[in-house]
Amino acid sequence: MFNIWWGILFVIVNYGLFTLCYRLFGIKGMYAWIGVATVLANVQVIKTIELFGVVTTLGNTMYVSMYLASDLLNEKFGPKVARKAIWFGFFTLIMTTIIMQMVLEFDAYGVDGMSEAQSALITIFGQLPRLMVASLSAYLISQFLDVRLYTWLRQLFPAPHQLWIRNNGSTMISSFVDTLVFCSIAFLGVYEWQVWIEIFLTTYILKFVLTAAGTPFLYIARGMKVAEEDKPLMISYQIAKEKEAEAETQEVAKP
Repeated sequence: MFNIWWGILFVIVNYGLFTLCYRLFGIKGMYAWIGVATVLANVQVIKTIELFGVVTTLGNTMYVSMYLASDLLNEKFGPKVARKAIWFGFFTLIMTTIIMQMVLEFDAYGVDGMSEAQSALITIFGQLPRLMVASLSAYLISQFLDVRLYTWLRQLFPAPHQLWIRNNGSTMISSFVDTLVFCSIAFLGVYEWQVWIEIFLTTYILKFVLTAAGTPFLYIARGMKVAEEDKPLMISYQIAKEKEAEAETQEVAKP
């Protein structure tokens, strides 16, 4: 039971810090959040825990928070800003992987304790190339899919109170694709089919629940005042939306 209650607090703290990051730093804060989250999610995934009798990995909360960040940017500033944030996160993950792989190649100093530090670094950052490819592929495919789906759902459900439909719809589909890509590249052929199915289902269900839990925080963040330096981007996006809506109206009105 400790893991369950601690996990609830963990989710609240993560999403609370996500909201605070946007409140304090605006678009730059979301870029920073996505960059940090890509690294932390891949570090946390090494640790396994038990929830409701099922063994799962950490990292899902931070990973889902990246969808919240890209959806928030898409909602207020448009898909162009959201895609730039995704590329920033991808670069952060590539940069961390390259630098830490080079760090591991240094000969550790032979003082007591230093060998343990090297071993710990290898455990955290010395992932197999297959896992790195799986993580990078899943991130890039699912994040860009999320932006496209969110933009499409906003055309179908444009009302402000329908944010939960846009957020949950795009994220839950993207999370499914993300889990499918990652588990297929990382674990297909490594584990038996039944074990692979269990890993896939438990991971996706957890992301599904975390997405729903993050929706209230997304509403809170959307309602916050836009930073002065971010207002030009928001205004230009609103003007672009108005022109697009006007063009669609004129197209429909044509005989």
